[in-house]
Amino acid sequence: MGVTTVKGRTLNGRVETLPFINPATSEQFGEVTTATLADISSARQEMAAAAKIWAAKPLAERVRILRKFQGVMIDELDEMTAVMNQDNGKSRQDALVEAFVTADLMTQYTKNAPRWLRRRRVSPGLQIFKRCYVERKPYGVVAVISPWNYPFVLLVPPIFSALLAGNTVIAKPSEVTAATGVMVENLFKRVPELAPFVRFVHGDGRVGAALVESKPDLIYLTGSTATGKKIMHTAAENLTPVIFELGSKDPMLVLEDANIQQAAKWGVWGAFYNSGQACISVERVYVVESVYEQFVEAVLAEVGRVQVGYSPEINSKFDFGPITFQRQVEIIEDHVQDALAKGAKVLYGGKWDGLFMQPTVITNVDHTMKLMLDETFGPIMPIMKVQDETHAIQLANHSYMGLGASVWSQDVSRAERVAHQLETGSVNINDTITHFAIPTLPFGGVKQSGNGRAHGEEDLLQFTTSRAYVVSKGPHPLDIATILRKPGTYRLNKAILKMAFGVTPRQKLEPVTELIPLKSEQVAPTAGKFALLTALVMAFATILFAFSRWRK
Repeated sequence: MGVTTVKGRTLNGRVETLPFINPATSEQFGEVTTATLADISSARQEMAAAAKIWAAKPLAERVRILRKFQGVMIDELDEMTAVMNQDNGKSRQDALVEAFVTADLMTQYTKNAPRWLRRRRVSPGLQIFKRCYVERKPYGVVAVISPWNYPFVLLVPPIFSALLAGNTVIAKPSEVTAATGVMVENLFKRVPELAPFVRFVHGDGRVGAALVESKPDLIYLTGSTATGKKIMHTAAENLTPVIFELGSKDPMLVLEDANIQQAAKWGVWGAFYNSGQACISVERVYVVESVYEQFVEAVLAEVGRVQVGYSPEINSKFDFGPITFQRQVEIIEDHVQDALAKGAKVLYGGKWDGLFMQPTVITNVDHTMKLMLDETFGPIMPIMKVQDETHAIQLANHSYMGLGASVWSQDVSRAERVAHQLETGSVNINDTITHFAIPTLPFGGVKQSGNGRAHGEEDLLQFTTSRAYVVSKGPHPLDIATILRKPGTYRLNKAILKMAFGVTPRQKLEPVTELIPLKSEQVAPTAGKFALLTALVMAFATILFAFSRWRK
C-alpha cells in the first residue's frame, strides 16, 4: 500500500487514524480511528436490516424524530461552529451560515414532505374501470459521501433527506475535515430514536471506495468531477444508481448596463467567499469591453478592503481564511503559473503565507489557460474582456461543466433572456452564490457538474423510487383492455383508435361515416353494422367519461 497524506501529515499505509489539523495554525486538535473493511461490511449489514424498520415508520413519525435531531443541532450551534472553525479555518460566522442553511432546509422539508411524498392519483386513460396511483418508496441503504469545503451543509442535508424519505444511511465524511464528520456523528448519536438508522465510516479514499463496493442501494456524492467518474465506474459493476453534485467553473457575466459598483462588490465576495473553495464560486468573469476598465477599477477598490486571516472568536474581522489543505494549494498554484506563462497578468495579490493566499485578481486571460477552463477552487478572480453580450454567452458556455452562473444587468428582462441561454443548472441575476441558500429551489448541474438536484421536492424524491399500482375488480366487458384482447374485433378497435386518438376531424369521424349507407339498398343496416355502431356509441361514451375523469 502507498502512503497517504492528509493536511500535510504523513500517515501509515493503512491510515489507522486521521488527525484533526487546523489549517490556519497547523496544530493537531484530535484524531479519529479509521474504518476497516470489516467495519464497512458490518455497517452495510446493520443498515440493511434497519432499513425495513425505518421505512415502516409512518412519515409523521419520521418527521417527529428528525425534528428532534434539528433541535439538538440548534442547541449545539456554538460547539458546531467552533469545530468547523478549527477544521476548515473558516470564521465562526461562515460556519454558522452552514448551520443556518441546513436548519432552513430541515424546516421546509419536514413541512412539505407529506405533500411531496403523498400517494399520487394517475388517470387510467380509457381503462375507466380501473383505479391507478403512484407511491414513493425508499431505496433502502443510501451511501452519502461528502466533501471538505462545506463539511456540514454538504453532509447533513443529504443524510436528512435520505432519512426523511425512509432510507437508512451510511455516511463517509471527508478525511480532510474529519473533525466535522465526527461532530456530526455525535449529533446523531444524541437522538436515540434516530441513531440506529445512521452509521458513519471515517477514512480516506480507500474507505470511500470500499463503501461504494459494499453495494449500497443508492450512492449520493458531492465532490470533484474526477471523483465522480471513479465512483460511477465502480458503481456500474453492480448497476448501483448514483446521484452526483460535482465541480464547476461558474461564470459571471457583466453587461454594459450593469450596476458596476454592485457587480464589483458582490462579484468579489462571490470569488473569495470561503477562500474561493465553493463549487459555485465566481471562477471566471466576462465583462463587456465598454465597461471593462470601470469594472476592473471597482474590483481593485473592493479587493483592497478584503482582510485575510484566522480567528477562533465568534466575531472575526477577517473575510476569509486559509486554503484547507496542501493539495488544493498545489492545484491553485498550477493554474496561476500556467496562466502567467501564457501571458496573464496579476493585478492584485498572488502571494502566499503558509496556506493563506492573498485575494488575487488576474487579467489578460483567455481560454487556453487552465484558470479559465478547470476548477481552481481558490481566492482568484480572473477577468476577461468580451466584445458584447453574445460573446460573453459563448465563452460562458465554453466549458465541460455547468453548475451555476450570474448575470449582471439593470435591465432584469434582458438579464433573464441571457440567463436562459446559459448552459448551467442555475443562474443568479444580480447576485452571487445566494441561490444555494434557498431550500426549495432545485440546485444541481448539467454537463459534467452532476446529475442530481439538492434542495426542494426534486431533492427529496430522488431518494425514492416510484411504484405504480392498478386496481380493479377484474376485467370489465366494456373496458377497452378487455375489448382489445377479444379476438375478431379488429374493425371495432380500429374505429375506437380513430375516434379516441385521431388528430384531424376526418380521422375522428371516419368510424361513423363508414357505417352510413351510401346507396338506397343499404338503408337497412346489417346486424353486424348495427352491432358495430352500438359498440362505437358505447366506446364514444367511454371516451367522453374517461376524458371527464382525466380533466378532474
